Order: sequence, then C-alpha cells, then structure tokens
Amino acid sequence: MSNVLVYGEHAHGKIPKATSVALTAGKQLAALSGGQTILAVLGSGIGEVAQLAAGLGADKVVTIDGPAVEHAVADIMVEALKAAADATGSDTVVFAATTQGKDIAPRLAAALDASIASDITNVNDDGTLERPMWAGNVMATVELTADKKVVSVRTTAFDAAEPGGEAPVEALSGDVAAPDKAATFVGLEEITSDRPVLTEADRVVSGGRGVKSAENFKDVIEPLCDVLGAALGATRAVVDAGFVPNDLQVGQTGKVVAPTLYIAAGISGAIQHLAGMKDSKVICAINKDPEAPIFSVADYGLVADLFQAVPELTEKIKGIG
Repeated sequence: MSNVLVYGEHAHGKIPKATSVALTAGKQLAALSGGQTILAVLGSGIGEVAQLAAGLGADKVVTIDGPAVEHAVADIMVEALKAAADATGSDTVVFAATTQGKDIAPRLAAALDASIASDITNVNDDGTLERPMWAGNVMATVELTADKKVVSVRTTAFDAAEPGGEAPVEALSGDVAAPDKAATFVGLEEITSDRPVLTEADRVVSGGRGVKSAENFKDVIEPLCDVLGAALGATRAVVDAGFVPNDLQVGQTGKVVAPTLYIAAGISGAIQHLAGMKDSKVICAINKDPEAPIFSVADYGLVADLFQAVPELTEKIKGIG
C-alpha cells in the first residue's frame, strides 16, 4: 500500500481548478496502490485555504504553514514536500502541470531520486501512464520503475475532482530549512485582469501574428473577448514581439487549454500552437490564407481579413445580447 501526495497549489486564498484536476489523477493512482490520497497545502497563514482544501474530496489534508514556504520558491518547496511525503508515507507525489508544477516537480524528482512522468494525460489500469510527445503527434506509454515517483498532470486531460466530505486536516512542522545556495524571493510582478483565467476559461479568443500590433490586440481582439466573456490568448510569435504578456501564450511552450469555444484570429496554426489548443471542443478559425494549417483542426473556418471579420462578429454578438 502506498499513499499519494498531491501538491495543493493555491493563490490569493483560492484553490484553482488545476489542483482539483491533479487530485483526480492522484485518486486514480492511489486506487491502484491501495493507499490514500493526501492533499498538501503549503504557505503562510493558510488556515482558510486548508478548510477549502478539506472539501475537495481528498482522504486527508496536510499543511505546512510558515514564512519559509510563503512564496513557493522551488528550492524550499522541494524540502517541504520531501518532509510531507515522508510524514504521510507517500511514495508518489502529483502536481498539476502549471508553471509552479513544472518548476517544482523535476527538482523534487531529483531530490528523491525518483522516476518522473511529466504532463500525463491518462492513468492506465496497469499503473502505466500516457503522455504526449512531439507536440502531441505521438502518445507514449510510460512505466515508472523507481520506488519513488513524481507525476505532473496536464490540466485539460482530467476532470476536476468531485468535491465532497470533510477531510481531516493535519498540521506538519513549518520549520523548513532552505538548502545551501537556494534561490530567494525578491518580488512578484503579477498581471491582473477582469477576464477569466486562461487555463480555466470556457471561452478563449487568441490572436496570432496576423494581428500585427499590441494596439490591434486592444482595438480588435479584446472587444471580442469582452462581449463573449472570454479569456485572451496569443501565439508565441505575438508574445516574443511584445504585443501581449507571456502568461497569455497558448502552445507547446505556453499554456494548454481546452475550452468549449476557441476562436483563433490571424493564427496560421503552427504545430507548436496546435499542441496547446487542439483539444478545444469547438475551434473557430479566421484567417485570410485558405491554406493556413489552422483550418485542418477547425470546426468552423472563415477565410477573411480579421480586421473586418472580428469587429463585425463583435457587433453581431452585441446585438444578440
């Protein structure tokens, strides 16, 4: 019997959907090993977050509360999670494949001398794991053979765990020592928006190189986001050009999304971008090039100039409302 520890990511007193998704995968892994699913919540002053976590459906919640883990510095979080795994008898640690998860998981695997599978999309009945390779063109079946295992979960591949019950909450020691030469927290420059979070939005409107400028994003793409109540996304080329912040990048090296509706405006459809959005339920593409690869994955395609089509679509939707 082996317990599974799930890293409970949280921010501003809230627990994102990504944590519930990781919990689902953790439950599946725990069921195979006959152990418990334990949710680990780390931070400073996290009493209310721990109570929220207790209702997510884990068998147990453990907390590490203290100034050392206030800012989720990866070097220190590794030490804290090692202690949490030891205290709970957990041989497997599960993360959501978010920015934080991608930062901490491989470091923890190295520290534990563990096998690691990143960005998994399925847990098989025999305990093997599936994960995409080559921008999703190949699906690998992976077996982790080490005694300790670390897994990160693609947040679009599993349903969020069904909340329920009231798991017991156990406080572990918050006295976590930073390793030698550990990184230190300097500051956080956080971008805030009234729009939905990109990875959790039901609708996403993304712009590509064809949008041409930051001003056009504000004047053409963002109004469509607002009338749809959609999140704003972008391609890597747009981010590299400085048109929008990099936390809006969708693709192989950005965020992976699977909303109900994904509108791609001025996006050619490079394989790296498709890897981040091709699981969307309905894909609408607007591009003046009829040969653009984006049309190969689109449910609806419009061959048109986005500077005419997007404002017209925005006005039509306003008229419906």
